[in-house]
Amino acid sequence: MNIDLAYQNEVTDFKEDYEKDFQDIIQTTLEVLHINDDIEMSVILVDDEKIHEINRDYRHIDRATDVISFALEDSEQFYMEGMPRELGDIFISVDHAKMQASEYGHSLRREMCFLFCHGCLHLLGYDHMTEEEEKEMFHLQKVILDKLDIKREG
Repeated sequence: MNIDLAYQNEVTDFKEDYEKDFQDIIQTTLEVLHINDDIEMSVILVDDEKIHEINRDYRHIDRATDVISFALEDSEQFYMEGMPRELGDIFISVDHAKMQASEYGHSLRREMCFLFCHGCLHLLGYDHMTEEEEKEMFHLQKVILDKLDIKREG
């Protein structure tokens, strides 16, 4: 299994680097879900203004949010044998992550990791539109973050 994660920080005044954490999370996610495919994906850190624009233009929701995932496997794209699975793109609002970390009383690292894990599961086809889906998805997030010892409080 090979993981190609394109990590991009578009927030010029945000100097923290989560690439290693994100690599560990996607690796653990694939192990927990028993996925052995080579995968490619990207994560882009943005501010609230940019994520608001993305949310408005692509989801028709006129407000900022914390994380948006664009799963390529949701589209008509198909998997070609011998090629890596291109999962898609995750956009994380650093502004929202900072606000939520403060609101929930845990570290910014924990919030960034949670949002990335949440986005990864969306790219892999998980959702939380029903109570049952939400229960499954949030359980997986907890399992993955606990395996990496990324706890709520720190």
